[in-house]
Amino acid sequence: MDNIKDTLRNYIVSEYLPGELPANLRDDMPLRTSGILDSMATLSLVNFVERTFQITIDAHETGIEDFDRIEDIARLVARKQGSAV
Repeated sequence: MDNIKDTLRNYIVSEYLPGELPANLRDDMPLRTSGILDSMATLSLVNFVERTFQITIDAHETGIEDFDRIEDIARLVARKQGSAV
């Protein structure tokens, strides 16, 4: 699951936090509720996750519970891929 988290972190930093060090974006840092990602950025992230990890994310899975922190998104991806979490 660390690979998933690293991929997510690198994407978020490169797209939405230019100049920030990836190490500064913790797994438990809220992305949406803190304002790092707005609704358009969230849609882009969903699209990135689906393409990159070859999964389909249902609309109900994009809520704050599953799609606010890197650790939540990584857990969702792992579950969709059938990996042990």
